[in-house]
Amino acid sequence: MILSTLSLLLTGLILLIILGALLAPFESLGWWAGWFGEKPALPSRTATPEAGQAPEEHPATSAVVYLSGIGAIDAASIPQEEIDWGLMAIKRLPGVLVVPDVYPYSVTNAGLTADRSFARFYRWIERRRLENPYDLLQFVVNLRNLFQVAVSADRRYGPIYNLGVAAEIIRALEQRGYRVGSGKPVTLAGFSGGAQISLGAATYLAPALKAPIRVISIGGVMADDPGLNVTTKLYHLYGEADPVQKLGHWLYAGRWKWFPQSDWNRAMAAGKIEMIDMGAMAHNGSKNYFGWTAFTPEGKSHAIATIDTIGDLLAKDGLINPAALQAARAANDPEARAYEAARAAEAARARDKQREAKTTW
Repeated sequence: MILSTLSLLLTGLILLIILGALLAPFESLGWWAGWFGEKPALPSRTATPEAGQAPEEHPATSAVVYLSGIGAIDAASIPQEEIDWGLMAIKRLPGVLVVPDVYPYSVTNAGLTADRSFARFYRWIERRRLENPYDLLQFVVNLRNLFQVAVSADRRYGPIYNLGVAAEIIRALEQRGYRVGSGKPVTLAGFSGGAQISLGAATYLAPALKAPIRVISIGGVMADDPGLNVTTKLYHLYGEADPVQKLGHWLYAGRWKWFPQSDWNRAMAAGKIEMIDMGAMAHNGSKNYFGWTAFTPEGKSHAIATIDTIGDLLAKDGLINPAALQAARAANDPEARAYEAARAAEAARARDKQREAKTTW
């Protein structure tokens, strides 16, 4: 009886995964067909905004757009450590316009709790996740978003999907005062599946913005995407304890060395791809790239170390003034140390409660 029930559940799970994979491209195709959302097109750099509608141009000399990993429910509902990481990044990256609120798993930037057929279901999962960050049901969110990453990497449906995300990135930049046509460089920092979507969107961002596009992959899972042909540089930050980031190499034949003419291998040969070893960082858990309670040998939390690595890369490429970068870090270090200490204290209290609970039982 038990074996029959388990077999039924396993069969249902497999069918659910297959159904999800088959339906994954339909949101992009429906948007392209005009069934919902705005007309598929990139914002025109020649368009003149209505009076009072255009924000004042931001004084930053470059921009960084963060695209979250597959655990995101919407642009705001991402792990708290990533939200805090973004706030710290704004303070430690001087002269840079940081855009943290693009939801990369929808062609219309509509989160899973927005006006969707299953919005109530995802709101329920979101409430459960707020109560327990390790709730197993969030696997449903990860799986759904993983399929969207696969759509982005697909040579058939990817162009449609990536066009939609590129349009949303441009709108998010404009809302914060980035002027299309200014030529100011844009860096897409994508975590996990967000790195692949960054590469896909770059195909359309480079000609639309008429600006250099860089991609910084944070433990990214990427295909040999055509976006590599228009990116100025791809930096891949990887942790030695992160096997997930290797999936792109294993799954996409274009990244294998036996195909030297693939987009990936031609970019490698041209020196456009640089691998950055982040030490003992992991993809998930407290030791991930955004962790506040795990530290490098130099004494920085993983979160701060990731921000500072990005800052060093931008400075190397001339996008941040090195003196201003060092000054911003010195000014922010006390706040960063205090935040790290507070998170470590919270983690210690949580462990104590777990031990007490075990003792009571």
